[in-house]
Amino acid sequence: MALPSRHSLFPFLTWLPRQTRASVGRDLIVGLSGAILALPQSIAYALIAGLPPEYGLYAAIIPVLIACLWGSSWHLICGPTAAISIVLYASVSPLAIPATQDYVTVILLLTLLAGIFQWLLGLLRFGALVNFVSHSVVLGFTLGAAVVIAVGQLPNLLGLELPSQATALDSFITLTTHLGEVDKPSLILGLATVAVGLILKLCLPRWPTLLITLVLAAVMVWLWPSMFGHVKLVSAFTGKLPPFSPLPLDLDLILRLLPSAVAVGMLGLVTSLSIARSLSARSQQLLDANQEVRAQGLSNIVGAFFSGSLSAGSFTRSGLSYEAGACSPLAGVFSALWVALFAVFGASLIAHIPIPAMAGSILLIAWGLVDHRGIRALLRVSRAEFVVMGLTCVATLLLELQTAIYAGVLASLFFYLKRTSQPRVQHLRDGDEDILRVGGSIFFGASHYLQVRLQRMQGARVVIEAQQINFIDYSGVEMLHQEARRLLRQDRSLTLRRARPQVVDELRKLEGAEKCPIRFED
Repeated sequence: MALPSRHSLFPFLTWLPRQTRASVGRDLIVGLSGAILALPQSIAYALIAGLPPEYGLYAAIIPVLIACLWGSSWHLICGPTAAISIVLYASVSPLAIPATQDYVTVILLLTLLAGIFQWLLGLLRFGALVNFVSHSVVLGFTLGAAVVIAVGQLPNLLGLELPSQATALDSFITLTTHLGEVDKPSLILGLATVAVGLILKLCLPRWPTLLITLVLAAVMVWLWPSMFGHVKLVSAFTGKLPPFSPLPLDLDLILRLLPSAVAVGMLGLVTSLSIARSLSARSQQLLDANQEVRAQGLSNIVGAFFSGSLSAGSFTRSGLSYEAGACSPLAGVFSALWVALFAVFGASLIAHIPIPAMAGSILLIAWGLVDHRGIRALLRVSRAEFVVMGLTCVATLLLELQTAIYAGVLASLFFYLKRTSQPRVQHLRDGDEDILRVGGSIFFGASHYLQVRLQRMQGARVVIEAQQINFIDYSGVEMLHQEARRLLRQDRSLTLRRARPQVVDELRKLEGAEKCPIRFED
C-alpha cells in the first residue's frame, strides 16, 4: 500500500511555498483586522458558554492555526461561535457549575469527543453526511439559538444573578419572577451599549462595532463611579498562552457526553462547510469537503488539549477575510497569532469591561445571527421546509439544544421521505392505452403509491413512460412484476417505454429475461 504523500499529511505545503512578500504583507494586515474583530467576540462567546473570558481567547488561537493550515478553504476562519457556545452551555451546565475548573474540563472533554467524531467522518470520506442537516434546520436552529442567547443574557443586562435553567422557556419564567430586583444603572448601561451598537452598525458598518461599544462602556464606568461603581465587571485573568489541559478518561462521563458531542460536532461541520462553500463559489476556489472535515476535527482534537473549546467556521470573520482580500489561509494564521499576543500582553484590559455592556453586545450578536432574508425566502420557496425550520426553532426553545438538532434533522428527513414517496405521476389516455409518466425513482417508500395508481388503470394496455426513473430497488421490481402478472391474468399488459438500461437490467434479473412479464419499448 502506498504511503501518504507529504502534501496529504501537510496540505499547507501546496500553497505556502507560493506566497510572496506582497501576499504575506496583505495577509498580515487582514489577520490584524480579523483579530480586532475576534477579541471581543471570543470573550463574549466564552461567557455565553459559561467559561471564564480567557478561554474564548484560547479557542481563537490553536484551533484556528490548525484549521487554517490543514483545511482546504482560502478564507474560512474558525473559532468560538454563538450557536456552538450556547449548545456547549446547554450540554454541560447540568453536569458542572459554570466557570469552575470541573466545568472547563467537561467542556474540553466534549470538544475532544466532537473533534474525534469530525475527524473520523473526514477520514472515512463521509463529508457529504453533513448534507443530511438541511439548510432549513440550520435556519431554525440559528433563530432558536439567537432567542436562547438573548434570554440567557437578560439577567446580566438587568444586573441579576439567577441560576441557570435547562431550557429557554424555564429561564424566561425564572426571569419574570425577579423583575422587581432589576438594577437600574446596569440596565441603563446595557441599553446604552445596544443603542450605540445599532447606530454604529447603521452609520459605520465597517468599523469594529463590538470593540468600540465595550471601550465606551468601560470609559463611562470609569468616569462616573457614583452611578456605575457597583456594576459587575468581567473577571480578570493572568495573561498567558493557552495552557496544556490534561483530560480525564472517565468512561461514564464520555458516554454521557457522546450524544451532545455528535450533535455539536455535526452542527460545527454544517456551519463550517456552508461558509466555506459560499466563499469558494465567490472566489472560484475548488473546495475539498473531506479535507475540510478532517481539518475541523483535528483542530478540535488538538485545541482541546490546549484549553480551546469547540470551534467552527465564523460567518463574520470569514466574510471579513474574503472582503478584505486575503490571499491565502495565512490571514487566519496571522489572526490567531495577533490574538495570542493580546492574550499575553493585553489581558488586564479585559477586567475593565462591564458585564451589562457585554450582555448588550451579545444581544446585538444574537440579532445578527438571524438570517431574515433566508427565512423570508424559505417561506416563499417551500412551505414544508418552512415548517421544518419552525419546528426546529420551537424545539430549540423547549428542549435541550442538542435534542433540538436531532428533532430538526428527523423532521427534515420525514418531509423528504414523504415527498419522494409520492413521485410525480401524470396520467394520459390514448384509446385503449393508459399512459403514466413517472417522474422519480421507484424505491420501497414509493412503490405502494405507484401500485395504487396502476391498479386504478382500466385500459387494455398500461404504459409507464420511464425515462425519468433513475433508480429502482427490489421493492419496486417486485411490485412491477406483481402488477404485470395481474394484468396478464386479465389479458392486459404492462409496458415500460424508454426505460434506462440499468432499470431494465434490474427488472429482468428477478425471473430472468425470458420470463419477465413486463414488456419494454424504446
